[in-house]
Amino acid sequence: MLQGNQARRRMTWRSGRKLNNLGFLSRTAWKTRNMFQGGLMKLFPYREVKAEDAGEGTFGVKVRWLITKEMGAPNFAMRLFELEPKGYSPLHSHPWEHEVFILEGEGVVVNSNGEHKFKAGDVVFVAQNELHQFKNTGKKALSFLCLVPHKK
Repeated sequence: MLQGNQARRRMTWRSGRKLNNLGFLSRTAWKTRNMFQGGLMKLFPYREVKAEDAGEGTFGVKVRWLITKEMGAPNFAMRLFELEPKGYSPLHSHPWEHEVFILEGEGVVVNSNGEHKFKAGDVVFVAQNELHQFKNTGKKALSFLCLVPHKK
């Protein structure tokens, strides 16, 4: 028999709704249900976003624009890059920074100091105007999230 906090934390699923042990919607499920009713928050499977060719200077690179201005994000964009084995982005620079989180795979990021290895779970910060390039050096797909400010 569960007692005290254990009983309060116990959750069961009934009729597709998350209920607590007393038969009420849990606080988390209630908040989740209500924040989507008329709210601005978006929740969707990333695969619903079309993977597009990343463009000139790339090889074997697809990009999914996951969060954009058009969906109500006025300051930053979130992109998912997928590089096939031996794929690479162009060697380039621009006046905004990148925040990158490596989801899976391995590769190197190139800057003016050479090549730097990374793997899943690593974080890469690319400063504004820094020359950079991402390369997949592994035998499997490389994927990473890249956040950038919108161009002003």
